[in-house]
Amino acid sequence: MYAIVDIETTGTYAAANGITEISIQVFDGEKVVEKFETLINPLQNIPRYIQSFTGITNQMVEDAPTFSQVAEKIYQVLHDKIFVAHNVNFDYSFIKNNLAIAGFELNVKKLCTVRMSRKIFPGFASYSLGNLCYSLGIPIHERHRAGGDARATVQVLNLLLQHDREQFIAKSLQRTSKEQVLPPNVSKQDFEKLPSRPGVYYFHNQKGKIVYVGKAINIKKRVNSHFSNNSDSRQKQNFLKHTYSISFQTCATELMACLLESSEIKRLWPAFNYSQKRWEDVYGIFSYEDQNGYLRLAIEKNKKNLQPVYTFHYLADGRSMLQGLVNKFLLCNKFCCLQSSTISCTGIEENICKGACEKKEPAAIYNERVLAAIASLQSQPSFVIMDEGLHQEESSCVMVWEGRLYGMGYVPKNLALTETDNLKTFIQPFKENSFTRKLVYSYATKHPAKVVSLMM
Repeated sequence: MYAIVDIETTGTYAAANGITEISIQVFDGEKVVEKFETLINPLQNIPRYIQSFTGITNQMVEDAPTFSQVAEKIYQVLHDKIFVAHNVNFDYSFIKNNLAIAGFELNVKKLCTVRMSRKIFPGFASYSLGNLCYSLGIPIHERHRAGGDARATVQVLNLLLQHDREQFIAKSLQRTSKEQVLPPNVSKQDFEKLPSRPGVYYFHNQKGKIVYVGKAINIKKRVNSHFSNNSDSRQKQNFLKHTYSISFQTCATELMACLLESSEIKRLWPAFNYSQKRWEDVYGIFSYEDQNGYLRLAIEKNKKNLQPVYTFHYLADGRSMLQGLVNKFLLCNKFCCLQSSTISCTGIEENICKGACEKKEPAAIYNERVLAAIASLQSQPSFVIMDEGLHQEESSCVMVWEGRLYGMGYVPKNLALTETDNLKTFIQPFKENSFTRKLVYSYATKHPAKVVSLMM
């Protein structure tokens, strides 16, 4: 038995939205043998654009039952049927989530009429319910209402069953099939091509534009996890709705995958990537000379026309770095803006400050140590992190030049690392930021055996 389901909702994902209408048509393969249909009070406001789209208003659902009041009936109809819907994971996520809240656990096989239509009726320009029904000659009455769309989906399923000469439906319902969890618009071949190794994967929309970039130790496993879980999040619904194809780039190591992901997010600015988009070096350490000739250091937000001596993302990181310079080069906390100028200098009490803030130390002598501190920030080590490559005859190489991430690539195993100019020809330069810089330094600290210093 098939339970063809259609719902109308207040939004696009189950975690924060409610159901406003549900229609279930129980189909035995020849005819509808049972129906359940009702408006539902979502216990939240229906946005105006959705009211316009579906015709369901707040007034219409005001006296309708809540989902919890009809949950038992819905569960009784669904629990022993094959759950069928057009883009099944959308409807299923809402129903499963709301049933769980009401105390019912729904675990049934699913069948997506979008995916099956692509297999059984290939070549159509669009597989949205309206366009598919037009191509198949199926009339739809009450479009964008649960009952009208569910009845149209019953007719679609009936035609699919009649024309399924390759037994696609039966195969998709097998326990080992992934058809029940895959996005409706992505071909199974895209998933079969995914490698089980580190790298970066890309989700493309209908026009081929990249809408999400992710990294993985195992690309195949990670991509599958996006769709095989029972998440009711907005992200999963975005992936299900907007992903039409998947591509990838393999990397030799997890570190390279992390660096490539960060670079690609900055380059492509994908719609569904939220982290790292605003990751930039917000703050900097700046140097200036006061009216008495003393060089001072201060942390400020970066601005176009100001040149910092060092940059970083988190204010706490900058303060920690600046305090380290004070302790190492015996600078003044006040002159580094780490202490208010209205109270006595704690550095003098701790024998760190030599009295520049009280003009006991000449500016020229104090400034020498400030310049040495600045030089220490700007004269950072150069090194490479060497690891296994994609092939036996090569090694992967992540290069840091003068303290900053230069780039990464693959080099021949017999390449002399002392020939820096030659080494750089194999490296793809990256525009670094404090996130990637921190990532590389953290990795180098944890894996010192893979670090090779470079002569400058």
